[in-house]
Amino acid sequence: MLIDVARVSEEVARTPARLGKIRHLAELLGRVPPAEAEIAIAYLSGELPQRQIGVGWRSLQEFPAPRQIATLTLTQVDARLEQIKAQSGQGSQAARKNLVAELLGGATRQEQTFLIRLLTGELRQGALDGVMIEAIAKSSGAPSAEVRRALTLRGWLPAVGAAALADGVDALRGFHVEVGRPVSPMLAQSAPTVTAALEKVGGTAALEWKLDGVRVQAHRAGSKVAVFTRTLDDITAQVPEVVEAVQALPYDDLILDGEVIALRPDGRPEPFQVTAGRVASRTDVARLRAATPLSVFFFDALRLRGADLLDLPDAERHAALAEAVPGTLLTPRLVTADPAEGEAFFTEVVRRGHEGVVVKSPLTPYAAGRRGAGWIKVKPRHTLDLVVLAVEWGSGRRKGKLSNLHLGAREAETGGFVMLGKTFKGLTDELLAWQTERFLALAEGPADEWTVHVRPEQVVEIAIDGVQRSSRYPGGMALRFARVLRYRQDKRAEEADTVDAVRALLT
Repeated sequence: MLIDVARVSEEVARTPARLGKIRHLAELLGRVPPAEAEIAIAYLSGELPQRQIGVGWRSLQEFPAPRQIATLTLTQVDARLEQIKAQSGQGSQAARKNLVAELLGGATRQEQTFLIRLLTGELRQGALDGVMIEAIAKSSGAPSAEVRRALTLRGWLPAVGAAALADGVDALRGFHVEVGRPVSPMLAQSAPTVTAALEKVGGTAALEWKLDGVRVQAHRAGSKVAVFTRTLDDITAQVPEVVEAVQALPYDDLILDGEVIALRPDGRPEPFQVTAGRVASRTDVARLRAATPLSVFFFDALRLRGADLLDLPDAERHAALAEAVPGTLLTPRLVTADPAEGEAFFTEVVRRGHEGVVVKSPLTPYAAGRRGAGWIKVKPRHTLDLVVLAVEWGSGRRKGKLSNLHLGAREAETGGFVMLGKTFKGLTDELLAWQTERFLALAEGPADEWTVHVRPEQVVEIAIDGVQRSSRYPGGMALRFARVLRYRQDKRAEEADTVDAVRALLT
């Protein structure tokens, strides 16, 4: 039942201790019907099996009165979300809104709250992969190491969890690298400079261009090619350039990791949203390709000529990649131990309009689904002075503290503020304590159990990786990877950055 998941979600959010969260989740997983286990794990992880269903925050501003008795099953909710996602063409937006209203109209107040947070990506309850992995292990009796290994190979924790709950360790050991089934991509940690990254790696490293494109994983079996995104969505039909490039390679059994990006005639990258919009488009691909062609660059090989390469060191994997892929399809790369040479390489990459570099240890294996210590990203930093419009109560370790900030830029003509995004990144314990006291003093207007609205007076300096177009927020754009640097007690709200100044970062 959906109500069971909603109740456990609230219990997990209220429970600060990690072991307590695991206990609540494991208890529920132990009584979920096998047919609904994958859905339950996805929802409790804050994910939708459908990935995206085309529902934005505007569609959830008004919803029907709740039912008094809970009757919704997870299977019913999942089927309705599939129906919502399937809407397309003229009138699809209105159809989705009506279907969402029907779904919420069949839910109790507790279920409505859960569904809205799930659909808006705001279900922060502390049930991240690590906690959920331990809950699956506890409920199924399988060692957590086996769950993690299966996740590395399958890439989708709900499917791994459902298998473990059904058949234990034997099911987990049945997962392996398989062409056509995407693997969770390896992620990178961060460092402020190339010099710092080289120190972390501890010597000679490979520096690769960090392109501001869409991460892709290309699979080929015989003549058949499939392409997946970082979130494991199949975009094969949307990226014919990638399909053709992989079909032209000399090997017909492979899995490659790379980036697809739209470049201008001078070789500089288009804004991220141009690439993202082209990749997301499912119709009239030929026309879009003519107007906005895509280039693909590969930087890793997970499988070649029938052999799995994940456990090999980076240097060996890249050597195999360079043998299989022509230089025009390889991400530019420099191998060095010299900080000065590395910093110069970084400067040139940024001058060309790209995001920065990824510094890679030659010894690191491919840590699928994790931020491996052997990959470290270095990017230049943009900063903005924004105004806090509201703050959400934290969960887990931050329970009882105001945590997630609603950030706004100043509208020069009206003097008002336009919301651009949220962040809870970069907050130390000291800042959490300070801002809780500060924003409770600034509280005004309506409040609920999740959010405190505040007078728009406090300026905060935010670091961002960029700005992208978005219908999620009223300003039509959203901050990318925002994190708090410091509070600006020396600035008044009237001195905050304007909407126009933020919009200038779109190009």
